[in-house]
Amino acid sequence: MERTRVCWLGGTRYAQPLSGDQARKWTALAPLADLWVIGFATGLRPRRFTQSAHFYLLPEFPLALLRHLTMFAFAPMVLLWIVWRHRVRVVIAQSPYEGAIGAFVKQLVRFFGLRLALVVENHGDFVVSLFQQRRVVSTSLYKRLMAASAAYALRHADVLRAVSNTAREQIETLAPETTLFQFMAWVDSQTFQETPRTCPLSQTQDVVYAGVLIPRKAVDVLIDAFACAAHVSEQARLYLVGKPDNVEYAQQLRAQVERLGLRDRVVFAGEVSRDELARYMGRARVLVLPSYSEGLARVLVEAMMCGTPVIGTRVSGTPEVIREGENGYLVPAGDAQALCAALEAVLRDPNIEAMGARARAFAQEFFSEASYVEGHRQMIAVALAARAAPGQRQP
Repeated sequence: MERTRVCWLGGTRYAQPLSGDQARKWTALAPLADLWVIGFATGLRPRRFTQSAHFYLLPEFPLALLRHLTMFAFAPMVLLWIVWRHRVRVVIAQSPYEGAIGAFVKQLVRFFGLRLALVVENHGDFVVSLFQQRRVVSTSLYKRLMAASAAYALRHADVLRAVSNTAREQIETLAPETTLFQFMAWVDSQTFQETPRTCPLSQTQDVVYAGVLIPRKAVDVLIDAFACAAHVSEQARLYLVGKPDNVEYAQQLRAQVERLGLRDRVVFAGEVSRDELARYMGRARVLVLPSYSEGLARVLVEAMMCGTPVIGTRVSGTPEVIREGENGYLVPAGDAQALCAALEAVLRDPNIEAMGARARAFAQEFFSEASYVEGHRQMIAVALAARAAPGQRQP
């Protein structure tokens, strides 16, 4: 029996060879189908290689606009060639914008008698998140183009997937009659569960942020909150772990740290591997994610797998994983005073070990590799059925 052939399309960066996290993900999915992946290389050189899946990687230019243009200029040709040459029958687009590329190719190959099923995913608030990340020229034009692309993709989607309740509500409103699956993004549970804590919660005062340095993540609010809470312990340190994706914003953060007199207490750790991130979490008392918008941030689950409590904002999918006072705290987005109070509570909590244990137990129940793979198995099966159905809807 011929194996199903599936192509993923998205803006994820991949190294060659794959990082341990990515290698485990594609190894887990490989039994489901023959897999192709279109994404970005980690650099300006396009790459093509096979490791559990067949990777076709576009050059990663430093400017976001150039990356978007590269995706829309070259990904359709690559996807068309893969569909035609390898008889791929399911395309999984990792946002409605890549979904527009999948919809275009789906329509194009139909003229040649090929049926292609399209799955469109929503990992966050795709309407506003881009504008919370960086300054965008011609915002109104950009929004119109994005809205048109997303509407086009959803009109031609056979199956939808959301990673959180809020992501589900957003995409369901735009395509209410399309079959929708909901399960969270991949979490490298092996790395985060098996990395031993190097310091008990009760003996550390480290505060960790993990994510790119962009305005949407509200790292400036976290720095203000830490400045407010730092008096609780002279040993308290804030570690900002992540790539300075918005260089101007990162410079503003460094200037803010200097202005607040925190040079010796705030560490810009930069981008690190998943193994090193797990070690940061294993030394932390708390992980803080102060974002204005998220999908369902896997970094929260990863921290809890390390037995580390978390603080997050009441936005998007974050309230779905944080139980107030049990495994962490929720605060309003942009509220430095509320975040300061939550930090003070964590730094002073004499029962922090119990909160860490509850966090670990929650994370182990919330995500498993088996449920992630099973979600994809069911989703691909429904997409194939939609493609094969004689009476399927053709937009």
